[in-house]
Amino acid sequence: MAMSVGGNTGGPVSEINVTPLADVMLVLLIIFMITAPLMSHPITVTVPIANPKSAEPKAPDTPPLDLAIKEDGSMYFQDQQITEASLKQQLAVAAQKTPQPELQIRAEKAIEWKIVRKVISDAKGQGMVHVGFMTTAPAKE
Repeated sequence: MAMSVGGNTGGPVSEINVTPLADVMLVLLIIFMITAPLMSHPITVTVPIANPKSAEPKAPDTPPLDLAIKEDGSMYFQDQQITEASLKQQLAVAAQKTPQPELQIRAEKAIEWKIVRKVISDAKGQGMVHVGFMTTAPAKE
């Protein structure tokens, strides 16, 4: 406990208060006492080794199915014009294959979304699991 006896009652105290220093040192001592025994026990970690064969990308087993939807609503399946009924038949046949090919849809930018949504729901209804979208890269200037 720091106490100053003297006639100077209003001036600054130039003595160091060591109570916070002692508190900090005791906390650090406790932390080091707890962590020191833990540092003496070795921890072994087994790191998996990368297999160079698995790093190579696999070629797709089945080629994807290409479906292009034009602005007027006409559809081209594998670059052949197709109607909605025959598209459903083609998708039903493709859904039975093992492994199932991916249906990649290319729709023009100005097409209404409800047409694409209808094609997706038809594909899912026929059993297609993998449905994706193809886009074009922006033109480089």
